[in-house]
Amino acid sequence: MLAITVIVLGSLFLALVYGISIYNSLVQIKHNVGMAWSNIDVLLKQRHDELPKLVETCRQYKEFEQATLQRVTEARGQVQQARESHDLAGLGLAEGALRAGLGQLFAVVEAYPELKANEQFMQLQKRITALEDAIADRRELYNDSVNINNVRIEQFPDAIVAGMFRFQRAQLLKFAEAEKADVDLKQLFGGHA
Repeated sequence: MLAITVIVLGSLFLALVYGISIYNSLVQIKHNVGMAWSNIDVLLKQRHDELPKLVETCRQYKEFEQATLQRVTEARGQVQQARESHDLAGLGLAEGALRAGLGQLFAVVEAYPELKANEQFMQLQKRITALEDAIADRRELYNDSVNINNVRIEQFPDAIVAGMFRFQRAQLLKFAEAEKADVDLKQLFGGHA
């Protein structure tokens, strides 16, 4: 009788330790998702702060295409709004519009040698390009973290612990179809490619 009690208590103790281990692992994964999002958020904020400087530098050239600057400015506002509201679907669409606008802006600059030679413009272009690369890297890390989270809370026996403590699925950061499509260089260069 004593042996059965020891076995039962030992089994319960091992199950408790295993459950605690699963719980702690799920907490770590959840916080990794949050940290990955925070890294994206910081970079989006930095880019958000740099874009007005770029637009203003371009605006100094009176003949520069105002429609292109307007598209970049509007897309910047959409990204900011989606970022602040944590609307990942909206952020993916707004990011696509902003990247398209920046691509068009950088392509249009080719027709303005004085602007291309402007040191401030070149520094801003390099800074924004570096931020774009960093954002792309962080989006990949974020989606990897989300995938790990979502798989773990659905796997057995983790799903039991996840359900008991109401761990939630996280949303992947998806991209607009336009952002995934091939770039039309002819259209970017005004039909001269």
